[in-house]
Amino acid sequence: MLDSETATHSLGDTLGLGRVSARDLYATLDWLVGEQAFIEGSLARRHLKNGMLLLYDVTSTYLEGRCCELAKHGYSRDGRPDRPQLVIGLLCAADGCPVAVEVFAGNTADPATVAAQVAKLKDRFRLRHVALVGDRGMITSARIEQTLKPAGLDWITALRAPAIRQLASEDGPLQLSLFDERDMAEITSPDYAGERLVVCRNPALAEERRQHRESLLVATEKELARIKQRIERAKAPLRGAAAIGQAVGAVQDRHKMAKHFDLVIGADSFSYSRKADAIAEEARLDGFYVLRTSLPAAQLDSAATVLAYKSLAYAERAFRSLKTVDLQLRPVFHWTADRVRAHVLLCMLAYYLEWHMRQRLASMLFDDHDKPAAAARRLSPVAKAKVSDAARKKAATQLVIDADGNSLPVHSLQTMLADLATLTANRVSFAGAPPIRILAKPTAVQTRVLTLLGADLAAA
Repeated sequence: MLDSETATHSLGDTLGLGRVSARDLYATLDWLVGEQAFIEGSLARRHLKNGMLLLYDVTSTYLEGRCCELAKHGYSRDGRPDRPQLVIGLLCAADGCPVAVEVFAGNTADPATVAAQVAKLKDRFRLRHVALVGDRGMITSARIEQTLKPAGLDWITALRAPAIRQLASEDGPLQLSLFDERDMAEITSPDYAGERLVVCRNPALAEERRQHRESLLVATEKELARIKQRIERAKAPLRGAAAIGQAVGAVQDRHKMAKHFDLVIGADSFSYSRKADAIAEEARLDGFYVLRTSLPAAQLDSAATVLAYKSLAYAERAFRSLKTVDLQLRPVFHWTADRVRAHVLLCMLAYYLEWHMRQRLASMLFDDHDKPAAAARRLSPVAKAKVSDAARKKAATQLVIDADGNSLPVHSLQTMLADLATLTANRVSFAGAPPIRILAKPTAVQTRVLTLLGADLAAA
């Protein structure tokens, strides 16, 4: 923290930092990246063990400037393909607790990051056997054959749409009639020898996909109609098959609906129509997804497999917190690769602290603090998650009752931290005597929060 900022709060004084310069901060970043292996090894020993599930996911974030060697153009999850970016891979325990983070060049494909994680688990963390949970774009068939199987690791992932269509073909093992009265079933296929396939159908997801596809079809038709009007207008009409094709191609790229339209392009004409059969064939599989795992049913049954895959939402929540809601990883101004890595590691450690705070403060936050009751309300692992009655009541009343029977306001983590920030440490001097440090009296909310965190109010 810079000298000009230390006067606004008591952190520097509490930690005994004294005067801190920008050079000191950069030197600390350089030290931190050198300790990353030790820090992550310590977290792994605390949170990971053989035989458990691990979550792995990646995201990207763009940088300011172009000097960092990691800054490359790639698939941007931030909607900024014009900016060079980083790719960030995050390993979490099954409950979402972050354990390790790695930064890759911005043009690194998701599957290409998996081998580094496997090496980390085997060589640095000394884990003989774990099961890696990753999405369909991450743990591909190639990664399974080339990386996971040789390392002796198990996996839970999902199939892509073409593979699901193959299973649901006329002579395939996936019979859609199985799901007239159920939402989950196991099948086998010789294409996935030694693996279990768990097929799920979510009616709510089916309707969501139907509506999304229809909205894209309508949007595509509106833009194609505009192109047709440009061709048919009397003044300055659009002419030439190449020019018309370029305009149509731009629409196709924008909405990704080319597969659902028949197009006829001429030098001075253009027509289009929906492919009804192709649309119906795609709609037939709306709401279906297929999980593939190497874990035996005795170790993880179908329901547990579905819940394990859905737990990837914990990693997605971590990225959301890191990049936007809580920790604001951007902007990233560093020029050197090591300082960028240190910056990302520091943000992950901040999220590690946040994750533990959320566990302890769940009863005071809008988070659901009664997970067993919420799980009991869920009729099927395929169905949308439910919240507990306690969480519903907390959200409706905006109040929570503490151990002494007092009604206290419910907070988000952001408003909770803002409330805690009003707890001041003051230096007071009487009649020229040496100044003394006086901590403001905590409010009922602050007292409860600090108690749940295990803070020593007297020492503070």
